[in-house]
Amino acid sequence: MTTEVVGVIDLLTEPFAQSIARRALGEVLILGSICGPIGVWILLYRQSYAAESIAHGMLPGLVLAALIGVPLVIGAGVGVAAAALLIAFVARDERIGSELAVAVVVTGLLGLGGLLALAPATPARLGDLLFGDLLGLSAVDLAVTAVLAAAGLAVILVAHRPLLLVGFDRASAPALGARPGRIDVVLIAVCAATVTAGAQALGSLLVVALLIAPAACALKLSARLAPALLLAAGLAALSGVAGLYLSHYGSIAAGAAVALVALVAFALSLFVRDPTGVMRTRRPGPAREFSR
Repeated sequence: MTTEVVGVIDLLTEPFAQSIARRALGEVLILGSICGPIGVWILLYRQSYAAESIAHGMLPGLVLAALIGVPLVIGAGVGVAAAALLIAFVARDERIGSELAVAVVVTGLLGLGGLLALAPATPARLGDLLFGDLLGLSAVDLAVTAVLAAAGLAVILVAHRPLLLVGFDRASAPALGARPGRIDVVLIAVCAATVTAGAQALGSLLVVALLIAPAACALKLSARLAPALLLAAGLAALSGVAGLYLSHYGSIAAGAAVALVALVAFALSLFVRDPTGVMRTRRPGPAREFSR
C-alpha cells in the first residue's frame, strides 16, 4: 500500500478514532434517515413554520430537564407536548386563528426558556440546549434516537398512501378514505418526534437545519417523490458526516458544522433549475406540479 493511500485512509478514519466520535457518526446517520424524508413531507404540506416552532417551543422543557437532572430527551418531549397543547388551546379562539396562536405561544415559550436559562441555578454549558452537544452523546442517547427515528419512519411508511392522497388532492381525499385533519396531526406528530430525537445532538435551534435544508435541496433536484425522499435522507446523512469532518479538521462545534454543511448544500442547489415547481409556488398546500 502506497504512502499516499495510507495518508488518505488516515485522513478519513482519524476523526472517528474515538468512541465519542463514532457515536456522533451513528447519530447523524440515524437522524439523516428520518430528518430527510419527514422534511420533504413538511415542505410539501407547507408546514416548515410549524416545524421551526416546535423546535423553538421545546426550549423550556430542555432547560427544566437540565436543571432537575433528567435526560434531555424527556425534557424535549414534554416541551413539545406542552407547546402543542398550548397552541391548540389558544387556536380555539376563532378571533386568533392557528398562525397567530403558533406565533404567540412559541414566542412566549422561547422567552420563558431564555429566562430559565439565565437563572442563577442554571447548570454549566446550558448553551448546548440551543446548539446541541453532538460529541457528548452516550450509547443510551444513541439508542433513544434510533428508537424515535425507527418509529417515525414506520409511521410515514404506513401513512404513505394517505399522505399522498391528502397532499396532492386534499378536497377529494376523504372520498378515497383519507382524512386530511388526521393526516395533518400525524405529520406534525412525526415532526415533533424527529425534533425530539435530534434535540440533544443539535439543540433546539440547529435541528431545524437538518430537517429542512436537505429536504429543500432534494426537492430542487428531483421531480419525483420517491427519489426526493431517498435523496433527502442521503443529503441529510451526508451533511452530518461532512459536518463531523469539518468539525474535526476545522476545530469548530460539531452541531454548527453539520448545520452549516446542510445550508451550504441547499445554497448550491439554488443554482439548479427547480424541476418540481414546489420551491417557487406560492399557493398554500402541496404543489400539484410534483410528480409521484
